[in-house]
Amino acid sequence: MSETSEPGQIPVDCPACNDRTPHEVLKPGGHATVQCTACGHTHKVELEEPETVDVDVVVSQDGESYPATLGADPEETVETGDEFIVETPEAIQQVRVTSVELDGDRRVEAAPVDDAATVWTRVVDNVGVNVTVHPKDGRHDESRGLKVYVPGDFEFTVGDVESFGDDEFVIEGVQVRDDSEGYRREKFDHEGDMVFAKDVKRVYARDETTTAWSAW
Repeated sequence: MSETSEPGQIPVDCPACNDRTPHEVLKPGGHATVQCTACGHTHKVELEEPETVDVDVVVSQDGESYPATLGADPEETVETGDEFIVETPEAIQQVRVTSVELDGDRRVEAAPVDDAATVWTRVVDNVGVNVTVHPKDGRHDESRGLKVYVPGDFEFTVGDVESFGDDEFVIEGVQVRDDSEGYRREKFDHEGDMVFAKDVKRVYARDETTTAWSAW
């Protein structure tokens, strides 16, 4: 969703400056106390409560899905890749939009909040990452899979050695999720390439450091 303004600041008329300037909100409410950022004058002002609409949200995590509700400005746009906080029965979680559903079960990548029937999301503050581990001799038919649980901002870097419980492996490739942004490509296998855990579709690794190998 779009950023509306700097947190804690609103534009209002300042009686000292005789101009409309940004003000810090010192005490919120209908009759709020504000302070002009230009001259420092403190005064009260009537603020209208912003209009919001409730949007149905489906939160997915580790193969399970559960409902939540998001209150948002009806004029905002919600789109694939947006991240926001929702309160679910399980916890307060940060989620990322994976698709937007309109009336009639139509899926789109972006829409005004007021038009969205359901926003589909996945949890990104704590994630389970699938890892394919190949043995030292490179025999792919003896590869094994495991899932590691890490914070969403955990960094998986090609060439790094990672340990999770009894598992220790060298990262040799990382595949990026379709809903991730800011990456040059979908697959990384060069030394030093880094992908955040919340953006990882799969990590390819080897039990021990061996000769150069590409997962692709």
